[in-house]
Amino acid sequence: MKVLHIARNTFRECVRDKVLYNLVIFAVLIIVSSLILGAITIGDVKQIIINLGLSTISLFGTLIAIFIGIQLVHKEIDKKTVYSLLSKPVARHEFILGKYLGLSMTLAVNVCVMILGVYSAILYLRHSFQASDVQILLAGVLILIELMLVIAIALLFSTFSTPALSALFAFCLYIIGHFNTDIRQYGLSSDSWVTKVVAGAMYYLLPNFGNFDIISRTAHGQFITSDIYLFAATYGLIYSLGLLFIAMWIFRKRDFK
Repeated sequence: MKVLHIARNTFRECVRDKVLYNLVIFAVLIIVSSLILGAITIGDVKQIIINLGLSTISLFGTLIAIFIGIQLVHKEIDKKTVYSLLSKPVARHEFILGKYLGLSMTLAVNVCVMILGVYSAILYLRHSFQASDVQILLAGVLILIELMLVIAIALLFSTFSTPALSALFAFCLYIIGHFNTDIRQYGLSSDSWVTKVVAGAMYYLLPNFGNFDIISRTAHGQFITSDIYLFAATYGLIYSLGLLFIAMWIFRKRDFK
């Protein structure tokens, strides 16, 4: 119950900070893009709308996850409210978990509304849906799990670093994570055993965001097996859980005197 209470308060703070206003911006962008593309595009407008919509969801969500995530702990410390919170019967791990769930709830609302915006744009342009359109929803679920992993990364760095450095570390890890497979291939093709070891360690230890990269295939209507969705979802949730445990351990050891 304490965790849920902290999560609700974090969600309300995000709403008060006008985080959800990006939904209005997104809706306007999708509607305007739909009107423009419907008028000037010769090719498959639906493909462009799906690609544009899912990419925008991922971009907006990543920015929110990082810039709000790095402030979750620092803001409480900066305002000294963390002292009153921890003086109550609230464990430090409950504080971290509640903050994580609160921002995850915020992004879940974002993704849901944005996915509805994508479907609305498709309905406006094509006046119907196809069975393959369910993959848009599944792609949205994977994007949300990816964003939950980004939140865990940002929250982890925020437990021991400044907001500026936390944002830098999170962005670097996010970018590297998208090139994880390329790093591994480079290591395998290298003649240096040191490079092989380092590249292999980076591949297995750093988050592999390439697992969530299905936007292009979804936009092109390619069939994606359930194994791919299940593996990516399981990977993201387990990795996020591991980062949360580390964040809880660091925060529990931190001295606020």
